[in-house]
Parts: sequence; C-alpha cells; structure tokens
Amino acid sequence: MTSSPLLDVRDLSVSFLQGGRETVAVDRVSFSVERGKTLALVGESGSGKSISALSIVRLLPPGAIATGQALFGGQDMLKVSESELRAIRGARITMVFQEPMTSLNPLHTIERQIAEILELHGMRGQEATRKRVVELLTEVGIPNPEARLGAYPHQLSGGQRQRVMIAMSLANKPDLLIADEPTTALDVTVQAQIIALLERLQQTYGMAILFITHDLNLVRRFADTVCVMQKGRVVESGEVQTVFTAPSHPYTKALLTAEPKGAPVVEEADAPVVISADDLRVWFPIKRGFMRRTVDYIKAVDGVSVTVRAGGTVGVVGESGSGKTTLALAMLRMIRSDGPIVFLGSRIDGKSVAQMRPLRRDMQIVFQDPYGSLSPRMSVAEIVAEGLTVQRPELGLDEQREIVARALKETGLDPATMDRYPHEFSGGQRQRIAIARAMVLEPKFVVLDEPTSALDMSVQAQIIDLLRDLQRRRALAYLFISHDLRVVKALAGELIVMRHGKVVETGPAAKVFSQPENDYTKALFAAAFRNQSELTEENSRVGKMV
Repeated sequence: MTSSPLLDVRDLSVSFLQGGRETVAVDRVSFSVERGKTLALVGESGSGKSISALSIVRLLPPGAIATGQALFGGQDMLKVSESELRAIRGARITMVFQEPMTSLNPLHTIERQIAEILELHGMRGQEATRKRVVELLTEVGIPNPEARLGAYPHQLSGGQRQRVMIAMSLANKPDLLIADEPTTALDVTVQAQIIALLERLQQTYGMAILFITHDLNLVRRFADTVCVMQKGRVVESGEVQTVFTAPSHPYTKALLTAEPKGAPVVEEADAPVVISADDLRVWFPIKRGFMRRTVDYIKAVDGVSVTVRAGGTVGVVGESGSGKTTLALAMLRMIRSDGPIVFLGSRIDGKSVAQMRPLRRDMQIVFQDPYGSLSPRMSVAEIVAEGLTVQRPELGLDEQREIVARALKETGLDPATMDRYPHEFSGGQRQRIAIARAMVLEPKFVVLDEPTSALDMSVQAQIIDLLRDLQRRRALAYLFISHDLRVVKALAGELIVMRHGKVVETGPAAKVFSQPENDYTKALFAAAFRNQSELTEENSRVGKMV
C-alpha cells in the first residue's frame, strides 16, 4: 500500500473576472508532489506555472477564482480557514518568490526580516535568533554574514537579495518549499551552490519541493518529475529522464531545443566610441564609532576601464556582488564615481543632475527586476510613454500612443494590452515592457542588466534576436550584464570578466570563451558549461526527432 503524496493538486482551475469578462489562467491542472521529492513546473512565461503555485497558498490577486482541490497533508488548502492557513503558511509551506526586491521590506534590515519569520513561529531569545540568522545566511552563501546583518535590501546585489529570500524560506525547515525561479538572479556558480544546498536540506529534512523554472538545465539536474505547461494546461508530465529523452508533445520538443543562437553583431572597424570610462572607481565608505568616521571602503568598482562603440556590445560577467551593475550605474551617472566618463565625445562625470537630463534620451537601462522597476499604479501605455512625456513634450496623446504601440509590437507584446497594469502580466512579459520603455526613445547607448533573467529559454532566444535586430538597424551600443554565459556568447563581441570590483580578464568574447587565461575565468566557464553539457547532448538527440 503506497502512502499518499504530500501535495495532491486535482483539477485546479484559476480564472480572473475583469469588466464582466472571465479569463482562464489555469485550466484543470493536476499534479502531485511526494515527500522528499522535487516536482518541476516548466513552460513559457504566462503558461500558468506561478499562478498554479500561488493558488496552493491562496496568494492570488483580487478578482481571481480558484476551483478544484489542493490537498496538503489531507487538508484542502483552497478551503481551510484563515487561521489554519496562517499556521501552515511560513512554517509548513514556504515560498521563494521570483522578484526578491518586491518581497523584502526596504525599511527593515536583513537581520530583522529573517528574525521576524523565526519569532512568528516560536523562536525566542535575541542571542539564539541572531545565531540562527547568521547560520542561515552562511548556508545560502552570503559572505561575511555578521557584517551583513545590518544591511538593507538596496545595499545587496540582486543575487544576494535572492539568497536572503531563500534563507527566510528555509528558516522553519518546511515540509514543502515552493521555489518560484529561485536561481533567476544568481550567477552560474552560485546557482550550483543553491541547488546543492536545497538538495542537502531536502535529504536532511525530507522536504518536498515544487520547483518553478524556465531553466531546463536545472530541471534535469535537480527534479525527479516534471510537468510541462502551455497556456494554462499540462501538456506532458512524467519522470524527468523520460520526458527529456523521449518527449511526446511538440511543445516539449520545442522547449528542449530552444536556446539563444546566432553570432553577435560586429561593429564597423571605424565605429565611433559612444561611451568610455577610464580607471573608474566606486568606493562606498564604511563608517563606525560615535562620530561615524570612515574606517575603510567597500571597493565595489576599483579601477575599471571600458569602451563601447556604436553597433557593438560589451558583455560584463562575474559572480553576484562583483560590481557589474555598479559599473553600469556609474557609467550612466546614476551613482557617484571617480574617473573620467566620456559620452558622445563629452565628459559627463562632472555634470549635475540638471545637466544630465537632456542626455537621458540617448542613454537608457533595462533593469534586472522588471516588477520592481514598473510602477503598479501606471498602465503599460503610461509606463512606456513616460520618457516621451519628459523628452518629447511636443507630442500629442495620439502620437504618443502610436509610438508606444510600435515599441510594444517590436518587443513581442500586443499593443491592445497597453491599457493594462503590470500585475496582469507574467514576469517575462513585464521584462518586455521594460525593454519597450528603454527603446521607445531610440537611445544610442543601452545598459542591459540581466534583460533575459526572468524569461524562459524560448523567449530568451526571441529577445536576443530582437536586441540584435535593433542594434543592426540603429547602430545601438550595448553594455550587457548577465550571468547566463550562453546569452552573453550570442550577443557580446567584447567581454569583461569582473571579480571583487576589478577586471580579471578582458578581450574579444570569442577569444576569452575559447582560450580563457585567468583561473577565475576558467572556473566560471567550467561551472556554466559543465551544468549545460549533459542537456546539450540531450537537445542534440531530441533535435533529430523533431
């Protein structure tokens, strides 16, 4: 006689009522998660993966209607009382959300936020609580955790914020962990560490994991079973090895063979320099004592030089906290720095905010966290048109909407959705909105800070093709920041490898990828391509069947 699964979802359907019209997001989905096992939900953005998971813990937005059953330990989570739900949520079932910046309180320190979880579920004593917080931060790979206890979310890199979220979710040793893209913001080496951590905790505590991801490499390594979702339905499910080696559904086959392809755009030999920085430094002072004297510095960027030409892409890679994003923000003059920055032939490092404002039209950024950078109170049309309102005030409303519609269409979104709000879109769709907002002003220099991190593999390929097409037509200069080395290889002509704020290797991307010289670069590439090698072999076999 076999034991019942820890989580048994039966005929789950989720619909949204808006303006008297019903939209079905999840359509009669069934799956189960065994104790101590991992089930992966995979599929393109908008396929219903996250909505299915949110239904289990009743965290759906207003207007959502969920039917069916979600049996957890014999209790139907769709019908338990609010008090029963609170006792389960955060203790027996925990969740790692896709966008850590929107889940962490910007006004509370990291220590306070993790400690609150522990105290809500029974831990007492300041010393014991602090000790446990430090243990959790150490487990998820936060360096020097004692020094980070007083840090606020904005003082951490995207990857470090995600690790804090994982620490919070593991604080009470749950029976079921719902991990919604838990490694999205992490570089390849830390991805491996986090997956190894989850595997170890799973073995130690018998924890079940519902793993939501678009990274098929991680699914193949980490999950026991998989459900492939498309347009709110499960189109294929089974043991991971079976589904990956002998997929039966055309959509599954397409997912397994989808990856960024093609070569980077090669700029003209005499292409003008759009932006350059020489010996750039961003040092954050460490203040201590009653008088708050500066005793040392965090050297986030320490003597970095970079040149980006029209029509070219410089890729910046390195582990979380290596200074990649800080470098980009300094070049955009969004944070203070030392060292000359030349944009379109003029020094900009000494310019004031008012002096920089006319230049903002020509320099744009796509942020790593699309939801955190999109105002929830503004429609998509208002978000994309915001730059037009500031930089091109002569445009009428109809002209604005026409330009916005073109920008949305270019990024693969339906212009008819421009009056909707960000919460009505999936993570991948929100990232496309962010790209449309950056491109609508037709800039000359664009910082792409993990622009594909929230996207599934098939959409990654589409976005990379889009970015290359825009670059060819407009001679755009890109500074491309990513931890996904496959994407970097497809887009970047030049490569910078950073570690602890310094450049450890630089040169033509093809040469650095094929003949890395620095030991750190070799280790970074080995971690990335070792994780992908087995899946590449499988994709080759699947490709012959399609």
